Amino acid sequence: MICCKVLSKPLKIFFNFLVQMILIMLLVIPATALDGNAILLQVDRNLQPESYEMYRKLINIEPDGSKKEYVLYTVKKGQDKMVALFLSPASEKGRATLRLGDNMWLYIPSVGKPLRITSLQSVVGGVFNNSDILRLDYRAEYNATIFEETADTYTLDCKAKTSSVAYDRLKMGVDKKTMVPVTIECYAASGMLIKTLYYKDTKAFGDNLLRPSVLETDSPLYKGYKSVMLYAKITKKELADEVFTLNYLPRVDELR
Repeated sequence: MICCKVLSKPLKIFFNFLVQMILIMLLVIPATALDGNAILLQVDRNLQPESYEMYRKLINIEPDGSKKEYVLYTVKKGQDKMVALFLSPASEKGRATLRLGDNMWLYIPSVGKPLRITSLQSVVGGVFNNSDILRLDYRAEYNATIFEETADTYTLDCKAKTSSVAYDRLKMGVDKKTMVPVTIECYAASGMLIKTLYYKDTKAFGDNLLRPSVLETDSPLYKGYKSVMLYAKITKKELADEVFTLNYLPRVDELR
């Protein structure tokens, strides 16, 4: 081991400089250690608890201004289980959708047997697809890197982990103060913009959950059309795994 006493003066100066630089780096690294995936994980936890129940309204707006509204009761558990039950309109009441990872089903009481659906289809029409309506944690589907950073915003480049995800890439603007999305541009593998999501009107939902209460979307593929999702209630709730099975779909209303 080299002792400082036997070092020449120039080497001592260099040695002391090197030690100072290492100490500075050790102090700086924790402040800059937040990477894209860590930010995405915070976004997920700030948008929703890991296990919860939720009420929301979906509104599809046509180019002529006419509207069609749906009210849904939704429960979610972990990163890959979600069920949504239609409460209105009367024509849709009792229908339920189940998502387990990349797999989705639609239950229609008059049919009795759950039908397979895909992420890019939409059980309500409009600009929101099934992946938007049955949204899992973003971190479950995407790997993120920091594309750009300003004083107020992180811009994340999110790449899908598999080809079965509805959008190949997301460009997500995240507010630094609240750590929730502001806008999300959704792209196909070809690079084509499919739609843009706008998160608005942040408010408290209880249990320290502060998140946007409005989600709007439009698309260059559906010119003149717009869809809106209004969140009325999000509450932590413990749920049994049985709830997220095909056999339970006719009984989802019992959870309310």
